[in-house]
Amino acid sequence: MRIYPRHDWDLGYAEAVALQKELAGEVRLRSLPLASVRRIAGADIAVSKAARTAAAAVVVLEFPSLAVVEERVARGALEFPYIPGLLSFREIPVLIECLRKIETPFDALLCDGQGIAHPRRFGLASHLGLILRKPTIGCAKSLLVGEYGAVGESRGDFAPLVCGGKRVGSVLRTQDGVKPIFVSPGHLVDHRSSRRIALLCAARCRIPEPTRRADRLAGEERRRIDSLG
Repeated sequence: MRIYPRHDWDLGYAEAVALQKELAGEVRLRSLPLASVRRIAGADIAVSKAARTAAAAVVVLEFPSLAVVEERVARGALEFPYIPGLLSFREIPVLIECLRKIETPFDALLCDGQGIAHPRRFGLASHLGLILRKPTIGCAKSLLVGEYGAVGESRGDFAPLVCGGKRVGSVLRTQDGVKPIFVSPGHLVDHRSSRRIALLCAARCRIPEPTRRADRLAGEERRRIDSLG
């Protein structure tokens, strides 16, 4: 698939933070009609600490049936250190190598990470959205920033996630009685569309199927890396 590089990846901490602040101004939130989404992708990585290597996985599914159309994996060295809030600089280079292998066009991408629910409103999903020029949604398992009220116990219940007086996402219950997930727009999608798509993709499990499958595929590839020593 087509990638639109925006910058070099060999950056220091201060340069990366400054770049996030700059690129955050280019993020656009807008409605994404469900009828326009025919295929949806999920992306994730798994890290082999022993080999200092990341295994990236991208899965493309039909939407809303969630039937798998294509799966790809890639490996890459981890050049950027682990720093909360700057994970996109660590993970995106190897994700790009995996995305380059994808042959099936897709209409939106779900990431195991944050969109605008981020200290500088520019998490992994937002960063990928600008590079791909596609709608992206962050579906994180844990809170990075913000506050929220009570979330009902039924599937589909949610509470707005607010940071600095502005909404940055939704805390969404995807299954009755299970822990909620943190959904935030990445790029070219708004809060309502992000929440609706994430919920439709989580028909059976807490985690939306695109990122759940990508997580499993990346984990399998990491185990192959580890088995080689």
